[in-house]
This record gives sequence, structure tokens and C-alpha cells, in this order.
Amino acid sequence: MKAFSKFLLILILLVLGGAGVFLATWDIPAPTSPVSKTLPDDRFPR
Repeated sequence: MKAFSKFLLILILLVLGGAGVFLATWDIPAPTSPVSKTLPDDRFPR
């Protein structure tokens, strides 16, 4: 049982490390559509 838990821990660490490397190197494209939102004047106190 001790060998299985050690294997499971190593497997989890490898998966987390691989996911971290993937997210660090992934070139996420920037959004292409502009965002515009009109805010009412009464929302901001003077």
C-alpha cells in the first residue's frame, strides 16, 4: 500500500506540473471584438 500511495503522489505531482507548464506556455489569443458599455451617471455620486 505504501508503494501505491507513493506512485499516486508522484503521478499527481507530474499531472500538476504538466498542467502548469501547459498553462505557462499556452499562447491564448486576445479577444477580437470590442466591448463597450454605457454606465448611467446616477451610479457615480458627486
